[in-house]
Amino acid sequence: MKKILFLTGTRADFGKIKSLIQIVEEQSDFESFVFVTGMHLQKIYGYTLIEIERSNFKNVFTFENHTHETTMDLTLAKTIEGLSGYCKKIKPDMIVVHGDRVETLAGAIVGSLNNILVAHIEGGEISGTVDELIRHSVSKLSHIHFVSNKEAEKRIIQMGELEESVFTIGSPDIDIMFSDQLPELNIVKEYYEIPFQEFGIVMFHPVTTEFEFMQKYVNTFVDCLLKDNHNYVVIFPNNDLGSQFIINAYKKLKDNARFRIFPSIRFEYFLTLLKNSQFIIGNSSAGIREAPYYSIPIINIGTRQQNRSVHADIINVDYSEKSINEALSIISQHRIQQSNNDFGQGNSAGLFLQCLQKSDIWKLNQQKQFRDS
Repeated sequence: MKKILFLTGTRADFGKIKSLIQIVEEQSDFESFVFVTGMHLQKIYGYTLIEIERSNFKNVFTFENHTHETTMDLTLAKTIEGLSGYCKKIKPDMIVVHGDRVETLAGAIVGSLNNILVAHIEGGEISGTVDELIRHSVSKLSHIHFVSNKEAEKRIIQMGELEESVFTIGSPDIDIMFSDQLPELNIVKEYYEIPFQEFGIVMFHPVTTEFEFMQKYVNTFVDCLLKDNHNYVVIFPNNDLGSQFIINAYKKLKDNARFRIFPSIRFEYFLTLLKNSQFIIGNSSAGIREAPYYSIPIINIGTRQQNRSVHADIINVDYSEKSINEALSIISQHRIQQSNNDFGQGNSAGLFLQCLQKSDIWKLNQQKQFRDS
């Protein structure tokens, strides 16, 4: 029986790998483990370990990697220490990591330095900021690449990775987007006490390479929201450096009847809200990935999603009050066409399992060599 360890540090990456964990748990020839750390264990961000526990996975291990210091390098070091100890205990055959977080990098380091196969979900993508540095570093430390589209596959091979180690499976969260797991809108509204008939969604994250400007940027953004007349469901940022600036700025919205503010929202519940929203505004990848599949208009602010594969109808603006206000003034009339298959057809989990069931994938050489073009 092959032991597969999934690592999750944020609500976002859990949404991406949840369907993969579920399908592995259903198989008799695999045993799955879930290493939970990062934002999941922080109360300020909604203590989203609860969402993982609701999934009833068999083997869940929690590790607190938060330090009093906010620097990413110390978080990385602490995560490596905790994950290394857990791997020595359970001896996994594969570690599955997602995206571009420091926890992801920790998983790739622990796996590659302990002769454990590392599988990277959604590598080969480009954006901007420090995220891209981490994502490409993880790809070079990984032995197996489950990418979301052909462009990402091309970049992974361009980086010198072997073609036989790259598998295009789409973006796994699309599986859940079009599944029967989504609750009805009235259930979501009742659960979260959202009174609005119509609403936009706010998701604004810090950009670590622009830390010195983030306080100014988010204050401008919040001032624009206050001057606007839409209702909003506001969701806290991730826990990157600069997140406290955003959380502090959201306090100005607290007593305003047009805003409902949440540290986190369960993934399926969030998708229902997104599907029924007027638009999404901020700099979240949800505006690049999920929103176009639901034909939801997007106002993307700043540089965080720069260079990402984007839907043509996204309204991209800078951090200025003028550009944000202009976008908000036209968003009600903005219509977009539903996205096609840029990130898969909703069968990522099945494709992922098919790959795992092939004996060749378990024979990939853990001693990697660069492939010259």
